[in-house]
Amino acid sequence: VQLQASGGGLVQAGGSLRLSCAASGRTFSSNAMGWFRQVPGKEREFVATINWRGSMTYYVDSVKGRFTISRDNAKNMLYLQMNSLKPEDTAVYYCAAGRSSIVTTITTDYDYWGQGTQVTVSS
Repeated sequence: VQLQASGGGLVQAGGSLRLSCAASGRTFSSNAMGWFRQVPGKEREFVATINWRGSMTYYVDSVKGRFTISRDNAKNMLYLQMNSLKPEDTAVYYCAAGRSSIVTTITTDYDYWGQGTQVTVSS
């Protein structure tokens, strides 16, 4: 079972990036999925989560109105559209598959993790 995150890069403040997460080895269409981020020296931080059918989403306050999480269960893909990026969004971003279908912000509720993709926002 593997989650492969991609789409990170270097962007100027105010710019946009779209992260993708490809799942292989099994389907996660019945599981909630999420995005987290981490900067060196800090704990991994919740960013966004989406329920199994994409009808419910939840975001950390700092990204509300700027980030959009979505999924395509037919393709076993998870996405994070990031607009109006700020330097404080700089981090390694991880996708994760939850243990159940219910949205959750808790790191330990996620069983599978991608390898991370670096997002750097310059001022």
